[in-house]
Amino acid sequence: MRRTSTRLADGREIIYFDASDTAPDRRVADPRDLGPVSTASEIRYDAALDEWVAIASHRQGRTHLPPTDECPLCPSRGDHRTEVPAENYDVVVFENRFPSFAAARDVLPEDSVPGGEHGASPADLFARRPGIGRCEVVCFTSDHDSPISRLPPERVRLVVEAWVDRTCELSRLPHVEQVFCFENRGEEIGVTLGHPHGQIYAYPFVTPRTRRMLDAARRHRERTWRNLFADLLAAELADGSRIVNSSEHWVAFVPAAARWPVEVHIYPRRQVPDLPALDEAERDDFARIYRAVLRAMDNLYDLPLPYISAWHQAPVRIDRDLAYLHLEVFSVKRAANKLKFLAGSESGMGVFINDVTPEQAAASLRAAAEST
Repeated sequence: MRRTSTRLADGREIIYFDASDTAPDRRVADPRDLGPVSTASEIRYDAALDEWVAIASHRQGRTHLPPTDECPLCPSRGDHRTEVPAENYDVVVFENRFPSFAAARDVLPEDSVPGGEHGASPADLFARRPGIGRCEVVCFTSDHDSPISRLPPERVRLVVEAWVDRTCELSRLPHVEQVFCFENRGEEIGVTLGHPHGQIYAYPFVTPRTRRMLDAARRHRERTWRNLFADLLAAELADGSRIVNSSEHWVAFVPAAARWPVEVHIYPRRQVPDLPALDEAERDDFARIYRAVLRAMDNLYDLPLPYISAWHQAPVRIDRDLAYLHLEVFSVKRAANKLKFLAGSESGMGVFINDVTPEQAAASLRAAAEST
């Protein structure tokens, strides 16, 4: 693999990942006349839920569903100048121009944020802080019409290497507490760019969902002296009815308490805290099983399935012994022409109601996999 880091016209970092060491030099100048990145990102504390909420009003002006010939993630060719100056690429990662979290150089200084540390109430009920972190875009391919499920295993493997690289680099930043690699696919999910891509968020706090999962894992360990996630995987394997696919190093299953009509969790058989901890064989094997799962999902209704693909990694500094790396892929599609909306119970109380039993969903995905 060849890794090349350079800068865009406004100073943002862009990193090319090429499968071949003999790939062309990607250090191409960005000729665009771009103003400096300027954000108003901040995080506000919700005392009632003990959570941080990001406020990023500058994102209202980001690009929204441009036509293919104006895609900002395709390579730059001719007069079409994009976020990627090179005329071609394998995998590329760059800092988001409209980030939810931004480097310290790009956000409001702490003393200019109303209610920040210097102006918080005595009880910190309205605490605010600058939204210091980092948001990156990961383009899986230069081909606008090739989703990750249709890429060759070697390219998916290169995407894994990009995730590993960015997890390592972002975890070294002093203000980052958690690194989240994910993909949103489909307009039904809210995607604003159709090019095959994902994102990486480097949060300045541990996210609420991760805290809840690790708290549950801690209680389980106190009761049993075992890892919660390892026990869940063992129980799913013993039951077998919800297994969708498995390989030497990975298991894909629909969880027994699935919230979404289509939901698959992919676990490594070996407990590791994060992506960098995977060995070479596990990374190779993941590329194969991930493609198989995504293709089965697309075959469910014979059309591209909208989904969110979310990596759960250990926090950077705490509870790493409790964590168990895994990927969750889920879709809002409950039928070929029906979407699941988060209505009163889900949005108001956080209690999900699933119209499809996990066993039915697993059986459908197994059948769909057989037709790939």
